[in-house]
Amino acid sequence: MNNRFDGTTFVTTLKVRDSECDAQGVVNNANYLVYMEYARHEFMEAQGVTFADLVRDQVFLMVSHMEIDFVNSLSGGQVFDVESTVSRKGAKAIFAQRIVRVSDKAVCIRAQVEVISKINGKLTRGEFFDRFMPK
Repeated sequence: MNNRFDGTTFVTTLKVRDSECDAQGVVNNANYLVYMEYARHEFMEAQGVTFADLVRDQVFLMVSHMEIDFVNSLSGGQVFDVESTVSRKGAKAIFAQRIVRVSDKAVCIRAQVEVISKINGKLTRGEFFDRFMPK
């Protein structure tokens, strides 16, 4: 739908599609992972980096660890924001992400996602992430 960046937090606004819901009418838990990954890709693209460029340059970013708190559910048709902030811890980029329902500002997901990088098949010390760190 759209993206915005306030200098600290990158926000991607999306809408739940009915096909993402389970038999109970709420978003299947695996789809929250997809929403957060999509927001991370949008963040990178907003920084001028596409995943096609990374693959061409033999740079591979991979989730190494993820912690998720499921707080509230989303259901079909609801609009939500994926809020992402990034920091660096050693060789990892740490994305703190929240999914917030727009209609009532209810937090649905709180997550911390650790990402590592490999360049030409070798694990790096994370220098690649420096270009995305807040100044």
